[in-house]
Order: sequence, then C-alpha cells, then structure tokens
Amino acid sequence: MLKVNNLCLSYEGIETVKNVSFEIKKESITSIIGPNGCGKSTIFKALSKSKRLDSGDIWLQSKSISKIDSKALARRMSILPQSPIAPDDFTTRDLIGYGRYPHLNWTGKLHKKDYEIIDWAITETKLEKLQHRKIITLSGGERQRAWIAMALAQQPDILLLDEPTTFLDICHQFELLELIKRLNQQIGLTIVMVLHDINQAARYSDKIIVIKDGQKYKEGKPYEIVTKSVLEDVFNIEVKVFEDNENGCPYFIPIKNKAVNNEYVEKLLRECS
Repeated sequence: MLKVNNLCLSYEGIETVKNVSFEIKKESITSIIGPNGCGKSTIFKALSKSKRLDSGDIWLQSKSISKIDSKALARRMSILPQSPIAPDDFTTRDLIGYGRYPHLNWTGKLHKKDYEIIDWAITETKLEKLQHRKIITLSGGERQRAWIAMALAQQPDILLLDEPTTFLDICHQFELLELIKRLNQQIGLTIVMVLHDINQAARYSDKIIVIKDGQKYKEGKPYEIVTKSVLEDVFNIEVKVFEDNENGCPYFIPIKNKAVNNEYVEKLLRECS
C-alpha cells in the first residue's frame, strides 16, 4: 500500500536519513522506533509530504506521492503530528468537522453526508459528551481523541501518527493505543506511528521498523525486534526479555545502561552515602 524506496533526507546540508526502504501493508499497524536523533521524525515528515526528498521516492498504491496534490493526498492519508495546535475558540466538533475539508467542493460548505461522517467519527472516538466543549478545555487524552476523530472524518486509507502518546499519562496512553487498535481491526484503517515506548510498539504493532543512525537497522515482527541483541546494539542497554503468556507479546525490563560507567557511578554513590 505504501512503499518507501531508497529514501535519502538531509537537514541543513547534513545527510540524516540514508537509503531507507520499507513497505507498509494494507490494514496493518506498523511502528517506527529508534534512539533520539536517529531520523524517525524526519522519515515521518517525508511520509507526510512535509519534507523534501534528496533522493528516493515514496509510493502510495503505485503512485509517487510527489505527483499527488495535497488535497487528493489528504483524502487518502491523514497525518497527526506530535504537537498539533487548534484555535482556542474551536469546539471539539469544529475540529472534527475540519477533517471534511479535503472532500468539499469550491463552496467549502458541509452537506448532509459530511455531517453524518462527523457524527460517525465522534461516535467511534466516544466524544459525544465532549463535542461542544472547546478544545482548550479538554484533557490531553481527550484532545488526542479529538484529533484522531478529525483524522477519521477525512476517511483516509492510512493514518500517520508521530509519537501520539507523548505527554499522556499511562492510563491515557493505554486508552489511545486501544482506540488505534480498534480502528485498525474494525474499519481496516492502516496505521503507521512513530513511538518511543518499545514495549507499547511490541504490544500494538504487526511490524516494527528500527532506525539507527539514519538507516534501517532491522524490521520484523515484535518477537524479532524485542531481543537482547537488538536492544543492546541499538539502544545500548542490557535487558531481560519476557513473553506475555496471554497474547505471546514480548516485553522487556532494562537492567543496565551500557553507555554509563557503572563502576564510576557506584563509586560516587558510596562517597555520597
């Protein structure tokens, strides 16, 4: 459905992403992970057509996204950046309604079908009681649900999410990821998200793509990625890996930061005690 071929990107003349290639299957959930500064968000910007490519290409259903105009692309792909901003006077319903604009004609007027889709998006994200509240009054988790509802109102084939759980407490992180999983399973929405939390990526993804130093290090199913060797090589941590008996999902507990001189730290702690 979405194919990235030999992608090269730079920032201020410095190459930050080098020859990255991967494919996203229809109706799948794919997470992109990697250390800070590895190029994850840069790749996300390229996928969302907000970053110019140095070389390579990105194909959506066998057509280069560079040849798809922005309005047509918005009807097929919805993008939720890391810190989206809405006007202070927008209500939840106003924001969700904005997702219909890629489908409107030159008059820009909403019609019966558009209102029906807005109502559907509100119901899917369980925002009925919050639809007339101003966005600025919502909690972080409620706000994220409103943005996802706006993305749903676009009726896209693919939803791109850049670190959607950032700034949310663990309860709202779980709530949001469960919503994403349900949308994938019930309406067949293809999801691509950048995540920091590797355990969350393992639990909610069909495939994980690992980026290291601007290159694709490895891609595979969660059990192929959440291993001692991969986590030590990419994140420089020693871990213990376990398996959730209920669903076979791997997860890990960090044991030691391999980049830290632990003997030196222990010496300092003894001197301070």
